[in-house]
Amino acid sequence: MVWGSARKKYLPDARLFPVDIRYNNTVFMLYHERNLRTMKNEKILGEFFKYSSLNVMGMIGLSCYILADTFFVSKGLGADGLAALNLAIPVYSFINGSGLMIGMGGGIKYSILGSRNSSKASNVFTDTVYLAALFAVMFITVGLFFKESIISLFGADGNVFDMSVTYLKVLLMYSPAFIMNNVLLCFVRNDGSPQLSMTAMIAGSLSNVVLDWVFIFPCGMGIFGAAFATGLAPIISMIILSVYFIKKRNGFRLAKTAPDLKTIAAILSGGVPSLVTEVSSGVVMIVFNSIIMRLEGNIGVAAYGIIANISLVIISIYTGVAQGIQPILSKSCGERNYHDMRSVFGYAVLAVIFVSVVVYAAVFFFAGPIAGIFNSEGNAELQRIAEQGLKLYFIACPFAGLNVIVSAYFTSTEYPLPAHIISVLRGFAVIIPAAFFLSAVVGMVGVWSAFPATEVVVCAVGVVFYMICSGKQRNVFLRI
Repeated sequence: MVWGSARKKYLPDARLFPVDIRYNNTVFMLYHERNLRTMKNEKILGEFFKYSSLNVMGMIGLSCYILADTFFVSKGLGADGLAALNLAIPVYSFINGSGLMIGMGGGIKYSILGSRNSSKASNVFTDTVYLAALFAVMFITVGLFFKESIISLFGADGNVFDMSVTYLKVLLMYSPAFIMNNVLLCFVRNDGSPQLSMTAMIAGSLSNVVLDWVFIFPCGMGIFGAAFATGLAPIISMIILSVYFIKKRNGFRLAKTAPDLKTIAAILSGGVPSLVTEVSSGVVMIVFNSIIMRLEGNIGVAAYGIIANISLVIISIYTGVAQGIQPILSKSCGERNYHDMRSVFGYAVLAVIFVSVVVYAAVFFFAGPIAGIFNSEGNAELQRIAEQGLKLYFIACPFAGLNVIVSAYFTSTEYPLPAHIISVLRGFAVIIPAAFFLSAVVGMVGVWSAFPATEVVVCAVGVVFYMICSGKQRNVFLRI
């Protein structure tokens, strides 16, 4: 009677179990566990889509800061304006990378700590703001005293030099807004409001697109107008985020506390891969600009500007997925839930592979029209170089996506060292030597091939790290 009543209570349909009653309880338990796991997987999949889709849309919008500048500058100022923009943009990578490092590092610490000791969450946010202020002062100082030296170092001259200095100065003056916007976006997202975070990013980006057109064409403000529109975008984004604080929905706030060096070190450690990922884009642009300037001159640099800025948008998709899985991974890590960690990582890998296939197919078959969008003067040499670059450079897509996801997995689950190694390999140790060597051997084909070659090598290293570290995590968590 006990066996029968248990079956009736939980699974009234006896036809599901055409087995002798003596074994029915065992069969029921297996069936029940499978259903629990299915429901759990569906929940994690739902959270993955919720966070990742919103962050992908937001990051695409964020990356359109520069892509909109590229489009409108190419239309309004021609090849010289495009070259000037491309020479100044690497510094934006340093500013944005610093903001992501501080925001992501603080967000990771906030998520992990929140699941264990929520009373210290505001202290983490306060230390994050201290870091943001320090970096903002550093960038403003560079903007006031070193902007001309930087542009001279990049090899600009004449009209290109003047436009580059103007654009760079405005970007550096707005660095506090860029950095603090990244911090607030990460904390609001990790505090359970990814929709608001996404809305703020997209609103800022759309405002940049509109203001770019207004300042460059009707107002005739030239390169200054493009930079000014870009600088206003994060301010608009923060105004939207302020709703979160006005309605007092935030689980974090500024606390009256001195900087905690241990917490600051943890924030920096968790965010370094995000910094290296962004900064590496800037460093690679500097190196590539130098090599291309020697091989093809200003036209080559302008062509690379098209490719590099499209690349920023594509990498932003991968970064959006990585930021989307970060809160889930950090929370699961804090709860020592290996199953959820493994599931969300698998979903992220499938997502970036799918996106990469679609992106490369579009780039390969529509390289001509894509290059033509930014070639307002109809320059045949610019068109030729850009088309060749698009088809070769973006072979790296799936490998770059996997590297970003693997790096995010490590930083989000308290394994920062492998993420640091991957980031350094991608950003400096492999790609720079590859660019110099391959360009010396096969010219511009070598320049375009350096990026995919690097991502393939680093991807192999990342797979090995993941197999080792995830195995260790599994053994540790299952013993708890």
